[in-house]
Amino acid sequence: MKNSLQTDKKLNTITLIGPPNSGKTTLFNFLSGQNARTVNYPGSTVEYATTPLKTKYGIDAELVDSPGIISLMPGSPDEEVTINALFDHPRYGQPELVIVTADAGQLTRHLIITSQLIEAGFDIVLVLTMPDLLAKKGYRILSNELAIKMGCEVVIVDGRNGDGIDYLVETVKNKFERLQPDSGKKILNREQVSRKDQDGLLADYKRVESIVAGTIVSLEKIPDKRNLDKANKQLTVLDHSGGLNKIDASTINIDKYMLHPVFGILAFFIIMTGIFTSVFWLAIPFMDAIDGFFSALAGLAVETLGATWYGDFVADGMISGTGSVLVFLPQIAILFFILGLLEDSGYLARGAMLVDKPLSRIGLNGRSFVPMLSGFACAIPAMMAARTISNRRERLLTIFILPLMSCSARLPVYALLLAFLVPADKVWLGGIALAGIYIFGIFGSVIISAIANKFNNKLFGENDDSSFILELPSYRIPKLSVVLNNTWTSSYSYIKKAGPIILVFSIALWFLSYFPNPNPQIDTAGKSAEEVEEAIQIERLETSYLSDLGTLIQPAMTPIGMDWRVGVSLISAFAAREVFVSSLALIFKVTGEEDEIQDQLLGEMRRAEVGNTGQKLFTPATILGLIVFFVFALQCLTTVAVSRKETGGWRIPILQLILFTFIAYGATFLTVNGLRAIGIS
Repeated sequence: MKNSLQTDKKLNTITLIGPPNSGKTTLFNFLSGQNARTVNYPGSTVEYATTPLKTKYGIDAELVDSPGIISLMPGSPDEEVTINALFDHPRYGQPELVIVTADAGQLTRHLIITSQLIEAGFDIVLVLTMPDLLAKKGYRILSNELAIKMGCEVVIVDGRNGDGIDYLVETVKNKFERLQPDSGKKILNREQVSRKDQDGLLADYKRVESIVAGTIVSLEKIPDKRNLDKANKQLTVLDHSGGLNKIDASTINIDKYMLHPVFGILAFFIIMTGIFTSVFWLAIPFMDAIDGFFSALAGLAVETLGATWYGDFVADGMISGTGSVLVFLPQIAILFFILGLLEDSGYLARGAMLVDKPLSRIGLNGRSFVPMLSGFACAIPAMMAARTISNRRERLLTIFILPLMSCSARLPVYALLLAFLVPADKVWLGGIALAGIYIFGIFGSVIISAIANKFNNKLFGENDDSSFILELPSYRIPKLSVVLNNTWTSSYSYIKKAGPIILVFSIALWFLSYFPNPNPQIDTAGKSAEEVEEAIQIERLETSYLSDLGTLIQPAMTPIGMDWRVGVSLISAFAAREVFVSSLALIFKVTGEEDEIQDQLLGEMRRAEVGNTGQKLFTPATILGLIVFFVFALQCLTTVAVSRKETGGWRIPILQLILFTFIAYGATFLTVNGLRAIGIS
């Protein structure tokens, strides 16, 4: 039987490895340009980004990025899978070359993984990043001396402008020119590295410390040296390399306020509120442009195809249904962009430190912050990010509450419902309300987590001792090209994931709402063309398959003041929350022929009544009830599937589905009827 390397290997492989915050992502973006793609290969649960180097650099190899790791001794399930794939990737086998990134200002810690990789037998190129931050501390690095002592090639790359990339490419080319074809796998010393005892690890650290101390020298002139020394005295440094790992003075001065127990928390809430306020009002011009485009496209389809079933299918079932959701793409892109700025600046690590203490009171710690923040984009990658939490109970509890984070799929729903409530001339109110919704969701998740942590030892496991240690990177100005590239990748991934689902369900809902009575008989006497068309649509909907389905749902919708049309939209949203908006657009026959799609849908919602009672269907009470429902409900079957995979069974995902749906319905009932009881209807 052939081994996996012989069976699957088609290209030379270069694997990119590095500790978190070591500049690995920036380096990958420089090397990939716009050719990167993200994949999950069979046999691996870790998401990899890959890019071919043949076209741009003439290197016949595939560059494979991987999640950050600090050593070859795994401390979490995510690290274990990453290290397993490094030694024998499910598709690529063993890499011909490993590029390791290390922050030039944190070498004592970051060179440990390099030392272990060399000891294990990998061919290494060490890339030192962020040399500007090292220079700010008053030091420079002797790269040739470091290369001799480490026993590998060393290249310095400046992530601000890409200086050193060309030399790195030439170094890699030279490596591959000397590469001899190998018919089998290399003999790697994994066991020797991964099974070291405490004395062995201590010896490694001392060796690296000695190397660093001998290869970093002071600059001739150190600006503000007295101030820098004074600031560094305030730090506890876990090395003896002459202060090389000390954080620069500007970072210390900023952290006096950003990590302050009062001012830091206040700044955190201001930043989070600013994010969601910006998401609401910055996106308006872009949303108007997309809305107008899809509205014009739907109108053109009706004009071209005429008042036929296929004309209605294209205009309503395909264009308007999809457009009613994609109109909210600018808000999602802005959210990704702002979060990217915070991550690249170094602030997200501070956010994790700030929330560690409050999270510890509900059974979590600061490591849960990044998955929870990722949950604002999508619960699926957030659950995968929870693999970095080594404590099993904390990992399962984090996964349990992640569906309560208001993901980007909820954003179109919130935007539509808030647009119903907020006056058009007071958009800023919508931003504040959106921030309030996110904060409300966070507090709801905290309460549920606290209850689950207290009573569910059988489900999540017993409380184990855990600690939270996090390396805080120096503050730096975000690199705009990197942030924009990541924003584009994330936004495109959203379209790719949500687009097909939205289109399929839009077509299915169109069919259910159009048939079996496509041409109802209407009395046209004394009616205008517009009135006749409206009567046809109402009669068609009331005699449709969708209406038949709605009669089954109505008993559950009456107690919360809604009807079957909202119920059908809520059920369709279990495939993807965004479908709720397109479902309403289809049910209310919004085509965008006269008005823009969103404005027309809001108009139809304001006119809608519950049956023939004359009672308005959508009121402030029911709209707020719907917002509360979407805060708590787990309306994403893909999330359920991923939860099952990440928790290793069906108990937690089934509990999530049942419990969160029950809480959502109960909270909606209390909201709607409570508001009505005090006169808000």
